[in-house]
Amino acid sequence: MTHLKTQRVCIDTVTTKVENEPMNDQDNKSLPSTLYTEEYFLTACEGYDVFIESEGVQLSRRLRDSFKMAEVTAGMRILDVGCGRGEIIRHCMEMGIEAYGIDYAEAAMSMTQEVITAERAKLAAEGQDLTQVKAGVCRSDAKYLPFPTAYFDRVLMFDVVEHLYPWELHEAMLEVRRVLKDDGRFIIHTAPNRWYDLYAYPWVRRVRTLLGDGDKYPKDPRAITAVNLDVHVNEQDLRSMKKALNAAGFKATVWLDSPPQNRQENAIMAGLRRIAFGVPPIRWFFEREVFAIGQKDS
Repeated sequence: MTHLKTQRVCIDTVTTKVENEPMNDQDNKSLPSTLYTEEYFLTACEGYDVFIESEGVQLSRRLRDSFKMAEVTAGMRILDVGCGRGEIIRHCMEMGIEAYGIDYAEAAMSMTQEVITAERAKLAAEGQDLTQVKAGVCRSDAKYLPFPTAYFDRVLMFDVVEHLYPWELHEAMLEVRRVLKDDGRFIIHTAPNRWYDLYAYPWVRRVRTLLGDGDKYPKDPRAITAVNLDVHVNEQDLRSMKKALNAAGFKATVWLDSPPQNRQENAIMAGLRRIAFGVPPIRWFFEREVFAIGQKDS
């Protein structure tokens, strides 16, 4: 039962790694895990509404699109770094995929374990052999992945990058490279696109203010979800994401996208939107989300 041994090592390793994390060193700053409470995961963390409505069964649009990029197939072993509420692990279990999650927040570990337990009960009720259901979660820092070298076919990092200081992101990516198989893929989603916040958002805010919607657009776009003022410390753009992956030894494919807009607007606004989101290089500054696939650079 190799997967059970892996889970045991993971759990035994985690306490030391989390407790010894530097918190006050100005050169090695880290966000404290206590910022990520159950309330955060159920009221602010992307996809919380879908998670609550579906009781953890469905993936949000963003997680669904991100997971699709991984092209996961039977026989693969998956690691979800920063697993949060655990819906990705549950999705893998439904597909019959071996999957593990790590998160340094105690609340995330507890929520993911609850999701795994619920899914195991569901699969047992359907008559499936639980000895073939390989899934687990442990509390660990992304910079210290308690798994063997070259162990995973896919490593997922969805909406985690922006929460890691640059030095942390580099160390986490080096660890991802270590645990990833030579032909594996490292899949990233992060938001927002830093160029949007810096360059496009001020103009969007001006236009929306002229249209009478200015109260919905605070000066700092992170304040739209207030907790992001405290937890977003390393937002990315096309160039910085590619640079970070290259520095950690990955060949990188990076691109931008946005959630569906579905706005009812007049012809002028609709035309401006088509230009903003459809014409490069303008679209590089208006797209909201950053996606990336990393492969080992041999």
